[in-house]
Amino acid sequence: MESTDSEATHYGRLAGVLAASVALTALALVYAEIDLAVLLCAAMTLITGMLLSIFAVASTGRRRWVALSVLAAYLLGSAFLLTHVSVSRSHLRWFLLSRSYEAKVLETPAPRYGEFKHVVWDGWGFAGQDTDVYLVFDPRNALAGTLGAKAPMRASGLPCRVQQVTRLESQWYAVLF
Repeated sequence: MESTDSEATHYGRLAGVLAASVALTALALVYAEIDLAVLLCAAMTLITGMLLSIFAVASTGRRRWVALSVLAAYLLGSAFLLTHVSVSRSHLRWFLLSRSYEAKVLETPAPRYGEFKHVVWDGWGFAGQDTDVYLVFDPRNALAGTLGAKAPMRASGLPCRVQQVTRLESQWYAVLF
């Protein structure tokens, strides 16, 4: 029978690998451009998956089942994250960076023609195929009516058709043009 100290060490290492992976994934999603963030998240999933597999193979009995369960949950969570990276990224960035972006938006001069105050929130692409996402302040929540609408859509206060509107918080939206 194995000692409790070695079991605590085993679970501590398992938790450490997971914590490092989650932290590095969150940093990539928040600070890297989306293309690079997806690549880094996929690489982190691969590395962490391999480490968790090694933990499972090297373990016996209950430890193996715990490691396999953690591996399965981690891979399911990673698959969900990678298939919903745009929305996950927007919400995570909003959670961590909202105060600075709110200040930037509210400092902008009042827009003309009834448009909303906005700043560039995210973007990706190259060779003239750039995609921009704007953080939009909508004091009346008029954009709430466009949530879930089929793209491309028109919304009052927006100068052109948009592909996607994501609500981050009351009065705050990420709008993909």
